[in-house]
Amino acid sequence: MDINSIKTAARKKFAGVCRVCPICNGVACAGEVPGMGGLGSGSAFYHNIQALADCRLNLRTVHSVKKTDLTCRVLGLDLAMPVIGAAIGGIALNMNGAVTEEEYAKAIVNGCRKAGSIGMTGDGPQPVVFDSGMAAIAKEQGWGIPVIKPRDPEKIVELAKQAAAAGCPAFGMDIDAAALVNMTNAGQPVGPKTIEELEFIKNHTTIPFIVKGIMTPDDAEACWQAGVDAIVVSNHGGRALDHTPGTAEVLPYIVEAVKGKMTVLVDGGIRSGADVLKMLALGADAVLLGRTLAIAAVGGGAEGVELVLNQYKAELSAAMLLTGTDQVSDVPVEILW
Repeated sequence: MDINSIKTAARKKFAGVCRVCPICNGVACAGEVPGMGGLGSGSAFYHNIQALADCRLNLRTVHSVKKTDLTCRVLGLDLAMPVIGAAIGGIALNMNGAVTEEEYAKAIVNGCRKAGSIGMTGDGPQPVVFDSGMAAIAKEQGWGIPVIKPRDPEKIVELAKQAAAAGCPAFGMDIDAAALVNMTNAGQPVGPKTIEELEFIKNHTTIPFIVKGIMTPDDAEACWQAGVDAIVVSNHGGRALDHTPGTAEVLPYIVEAVKGKMTVLVDGGIRSGADVLKMLALGADAVLLGRTLAIAAVGGGAEGVELVLNQYKAELSAAMLLTGTDQVSDVPVEILW
């Protein structure tokens, strides 16, 4: 198995819902929601890619760094690299049945663990989405992080308690899914959350609480005020609101507001180990991979996920060596041009 065979297999299984383009930038699939595209014009998806492209690395080779250390500790978890599998729920429902929910969740959770990382699982209008994720995590003795839609706070607490009972080290809520019509149409309304509602969720759960979908410093500060343990700077892969900036554009401002107070994760357009390094230089503690690992999981299962993550690991190490960076826990912004 190699990258090309994974992409070929994924392209066939997706049957057009994802073209597995040579450059995954959201141009060909703009407006294709459900699917892999960005909402509306697709500009929010594209802005994620462009924002990272606009960040350039300073090549430095006259320095004392001979080895790189990619290990890190995120939310109390020891990881082989600062790269986490993002939650994507409804892969069977929205992606032409490319794989089942069970197969997808198992591939992400098991593949991430084999690579020394951790995978997140998703939620959706049908119980099979959340339940498949929990089943995959149970098979890995709790090594996974379920992410819950922004449902009624009491329901979030109920599902978070299931996660805690299964041994999960944390749970998340993708608040950027606050306007998902398919959830409301299924009788499971979702919506934005007040600081008080976030506090309620935090105060009634026992494991770290991650809020994904933060794009402004004031929302980040609100999460901190509510006691949230970590945020993910994310625009839902460009699938929540059209015309938003790229995550790499807003990340430094959010980091300035809450760095040191809480863990800051980020996703959006990360296509290589060099992109990971850019996000770390902009202040993130770790990154999440979504579409890239979705293609790996559909095209190669757990083995494909592990292979892609190991490729990112090698690319990140090389980029660190060529910028004079020895540890992922201390990436100076000065490596950016």
